[in-house]
Amino acid sequence: MAQIRLVDITKNFQEIPAVRGVHLDVSDGEFFTIVGPSGCGKSTLLRLIAGLDSPSRGMVTIGERDVTGLPPAERNVSLVFQNYALYPHMTVYENIAFPLRVSKVLDSEVDRKVREAAVKLHISSLLEKVPGQLSGGERQRTAVGRAMVRDPEVFLFDEPLSTLDVALRIRMRDQIKKLSKELNATFIYVTHDQVEAMTLSDRIAVMNHGMVRQIGSPEEIYQRPADRFVAGFFGSPPMNFLEGKVSDDKFICGDLVLPCPRSAGQLPGNVVAGVRPEHVQMRTLEESSSEGWHSIRCDFSDNLGNDAFVTFEWNGQPMKTRITTGGIPQSGDPLQFRLDPSTLHFFHPNDEGTRLNP
Repeated sequence: MAQIRLVDITKNFQEIPAVRGVHLDVSDGEFFTIVGPSGCGKSTLLRLIAGLDSPSRGMVTIGERDVTGLPPAERNVSLVFQNYALYPHMTVYENIAFPLRVSKVLDSEVDRKVREAAVKLHISSLLEKVPGQLSGGERQRTAVGRAMVRDPEVFLFDEPLSTLDVALRIRMRDQIKKLSKELNATFIYVTHDQVEAMTLSDRIAVMNHGMVRQIGSPEEIYQRPADRFVAGFFGSPPMNFLEGKVSDDKFICGDLVLPCPRSAGQLPGNVVAGVRPEHVQMRTLEESSSEGWHSIRCDFSDNLGNDAFVTFEWNGQPMKTRITTGGIPQSGDPLQFRLDPSTLHFFHPNDEGTRLNP
């Protein structure tokens, strides 16, 4: 079994904390993603699981074993790096076979495992080539193959797709997802890309400043963010935020007055309301009925083909809405917008920005 548990993991570099008091439980066979901006501590956390670094405090267990003090070779994990880490003078075959040869595995078993991995990764035709003859995606699949042949309990991926172009990244993402289902192993995947996190994961841990801000399924992270950081990190474009106040069970921001989903007594006077761009309703002035609609002007619009994003201001604060293409407003066009109170998220106005509505 390959459950992974991190208990109060802290890592300091010259007394500067890179990871602070992290607790994680990853189930056997789970695809678990650690996501966050550059410098948040996610790669450091992965290195602590792999045994490449030692924690300043805390414990790492894999299965029933406390592996905190064990070297990487004794943890039965395989790490796939961002930069592939292939031997340039070796063929694809020998790169994949390398960890087996180090472990003195019989040649016949080496050959079987290498060729099985190559078939699963669709690189059988590349086995006699060297890394310099491969594309970025082919190199990454070779690195994955080298990890596969060791039959590890845990696969660790450190931003493996970040150097690939968009189209190749999507194809590799699909292959990694398929591979995780076929191998039925535990995957821990580090990325700064929220799309990778949302599409690959069973659960996600969102990190910032060395701390875990929220753990949950992709749906929970997106629909019920724990704080303003998580709400703003997930979503493209991210959630809109409006600073306002609560009075008499109403949220007030300029001329915008909306009922709150909880009693005003449970909310502080000043709050920050969040709303996803897809929940901001927009129309032209020519349409009838003005109840609940507020007049604004388009600042600019971004046409993405299937849909577009329109940017405007309300009460001095920038807002975005997602619309379907066709009749996309231009800069300066008069428009109206409306918000559904049921789509609002409320956050504390302090630096932590903790979620307020249940």
